Amino acid sequence: MIRPAGSLAALVPAMALAACAAGPDFHAPAPPAQQAYTPQPITTAGEQRLSPAPVDARWWTLFGSPELNALVDQALAANTDLAATRAALKAARESWLASRGALLPTVDASAGTSRNKGTAYLAPALSNNSFDYNLQTAQVTVGYTLDLFGGIRRQVESARAQYLAQRYQAEAARISLITNVVAAAFQQASLRDQVAAQARVVALAEQQATITRRQLADGQIAGTDVMAQQAALAQARLALSPLRKALAQADDQLAYLTGRSPADPALPGVDLARVTLPHALPLSLPAELVRQRPDVRAAEENLHAASAQLGVAIAARLPQITLVASGGGSAANWANLLGPANTFWTLGAGISQPVFAGGALLHRQRGAQAQLDQARAVYRSAVLTAFQNVADTLHALREDADALAAAEAARHSAEASYAVAQRQHDMGEASLVAVIITEQALHAARQTATQAQAQRLSDTAALYQALGGGWWNQPA
Repeated sequence: MIRPAGSLAALVPAMALAACAAGPDFHAPAPPAQQAYTPQPITTAGEQRLSPAPVDARWWTLFGSPELNALVDQALAANTDLAATRAALKAARESWLASRGALLPTVDASAGTSRNKGTAYLAPALSNNSFDYNLQTAQVTVGYTLDLFGGIRRQVESARAQYLAQRYQAEAARISLITNVVAAAFQQASLRDQVAAQARVVALAEQQATITRRQLADGQIAGTDVMAQQAALAQARLALSPLRKALAQADDQLAYLTGRSPADPALPGVDLARVTLPHALPLSLPAELVRQRPDVRAAEENLHAASAQLGVAIAARLPQITLVASGGGSAANWANLLGPANTFWTLGAGISQPVFAGGALLHRQRGAQAQLDQARAVYRSAVLTAFQNVADTLHALREDADALAAAEAARHSAEASYAVAQRQHDMGEASLVAVIITEQALHAARQTATQAQAQRLSDTAALYQALGGGWWNQPA
């Protein structure tokens, strides 16, 4: 008789063995200790102030443009790349859920019927000495592989990590889509204003060319002056063509991002004059950033999956125990299938231990270790890339503020010069050509200011993306 104490003592090591799993247990990498992204922390960019604050999940609404909000909503609903990413996420989830089935026993049921004729040479097959007979068979088979060394659990762990990595990649794709739509909308608005300004420059150059030809006919100027003005007109027309091309391409890009064909009716565009520049900007600490950036989180889950795969490779070199049980019945008709004399059953257990595989298992384990080292390096690269993105955006915002201030100052000066030229022309103190020249300079200054404004707005959107896009603050 086995004593209870002895049974418990024998059971504890078995339970401990069943609870362990081959390979390393995964631990999330330690958060970075640094407190800033640049040698000299950047907290201001013109009138914009940066300070620790939550990242709004719908940060694009802070620009105060209903047209921009509509474009983003359309893109989230209809973008084909985002739809493909979401489908891949569903597939990854189902793959993870499917892998969990290996932790449970398998149960298979089968049934069959046949008409048979025996041969006298082999003797009758049935107990009633009949050569012609029907045979009905049904059985249930149960199989279970003991996960003693955790190979199956590590495989499930890897599948779950791969699903989570796909989840974060889907979130990164969503945030990138939003940022691309916002940047494309600002670029489209800027190009639209630039095309209008340059078209006015061309019209003014044509007007000036007409004046010079008239002056040449009156003998007031030389032919070289007319030729110079014709060259200036050609240059103005030449500058308009690439702007129109860029605008058409921006329209096409925005159509693609919002899930439409370029031939479909265009959605209302953004008016830069009605866009609000967010003045209070969030700035997360580096230790927070690695938990907020979906690409970093995806790299972490890929590292987790690689760690689990190393456990799978180690467990493949260890013994495996399989339990099998089956039972059923055979009879000449279904009514007698489960009669006492017609039933059968089988119980079995088996153990297998790899002995020789040409070194394949060892090299697979070494390969899994190398893949783990690779995933660790990729994770470190993702963290450094995240820090670089934030630092680049902070530098861009500061320089954008200075560039926009300089462009606005130049525009104001050009407006003042144009106003003076108009007054002088009205009083007969300046020629119409002088007014045209100052107006051309004004439109050139407006184009520069429009470019600087769009760049600052786009870089502000890039900061929200660099900080992770606020996906963790979305309503459940």
